[in-house]
Amino acid sequence: MMQYHIHHPDPHSNGRIGQLTTDHATIETPAFMPVGSLGPVKGLEPKDLQELGFGLMLNNAYHLYLRPGHKIIAEMGGLHAFTGWSGAILTDSGGFQIFSLAKLCAITDDGVTFQSHIDGSTHVITPEKAIEIEEALGADIIMVLDQCVALPADREVVQEGVRRTKLWAERCQAARRRTDQALFGIVQGGLEADVRVTSARDLVTLGFEGYAIGGLSVGESKADMCKMLDVTVPELPESKPRYLMGVGLPEDLVEGVARGVDLFDCVVPSRHGRTGSLFTRSGRVVIKQAKYADDERPIDPDCGCPVCARYSRAYLHHLFMVKEMLGARLNTIHNLWYFSELMRGVRAAMREKRFPAFREAFYRQRDQSSARECSGEGESNSHRECENSYQT
Repeated sequence: MMQYHIHHPDPHSNGRIGQLTTDHATIETPAFMPVGSLGPVKGLEPKDLQELGFGLMLNNAYHLYLRPGHKIIAEMGGLHAFTGWSGAILTDSGGFQIFSLAKLCAITDDGVTFQSHIDGSTHVITPEKAIEIEEALGADIIMVLDQCVALPADREVVQEGVRRTKLWAERCQAARRRTDQALFGIVQGGLEADVRVTSARDLVTLGFEGYAIGGLSVGESKADMCKMLDVTVPELPESKPRYLMGVGLPEDLVEGVARGVDLFDCVVPSRHGRTGSLFTRSGRVVIKQAKYADDERPIDPDCGCPVCARYSRAYLHHLFMVKEMLGARLNTIHNLWYFSELMRGVRAAMREKRFPAFREAFYRQRDQSSARECSGEGESNSHRECENSYQT
């Protein structure tokens, strides 16, 4: 069974350094989880993730239920044997994907009836079915089935989603059969602060091994996301890991850590890599831009990743423009290295009691560097909003 211990509370924030131990890996937190919705992180092998410093990754139960099917994976020995990944795995129950991807979706207290986004076939997922699927997949950490409400939403809709999420959480808890998996509850509540507090308190009474914060990073402002973390995290047990679902961008990780979050996951490093957006300490390099066609420099001269050690911006630009699959792979490796190093730097700063200085330098490098090139991507304003709200 999973164990979690806090080693170094940060004296300057609500952050903390902890150790999460499962049967497959020991992970120092705060940590970022790469996302392999269908098993692998697109274009990468398990050894790539290990060499990049990751010990925990996320697979998605919704996608794996539809293809190839949880029963086939169980027959193959579970996700670890099926994928060749020897580290720890967390599976999302698929609640968010059902509500965001399904062609048609009908929700009742009993469960969710939906049509597959792949072939239109009809499926029914109840809390009991969700647990059956996740136990068959065999991840170290599994999630309850929850109702994620799209934002903006009326208060009554949010309250109904929270009521149903608690009901489903109780049924998921009762449906468990395996004792070697940790089950996390998921806090919902939209942007209603008092509803989030109620959701968190209700779930804590059920005694889960960890707690996730869901329903954020779905279109709300950065400031609103931080406000919801400010009211939610204090309601969660200090002795249990806290997981912010589907988040996020580098600044989201830094601010989530400051508020006491231990685990993060997001498709950002891999998806942005495939679309040619590369992270650096001074902002992003959008490699498809023509000005990189003859640029001999690496993505980031200060980066220690194997991509920056060997390849120029010009070559990566060429790979992207000719749609060579190697380009997506190299870009993903670089981005995941950046995220791994960011979290390592966060942990080191808290361990050495200099997290405020780290946080300030994180934003200052982006502000002062002329290499920041995310303008034109429609993202610079959101970054500015994020930074201003955090400073306030």
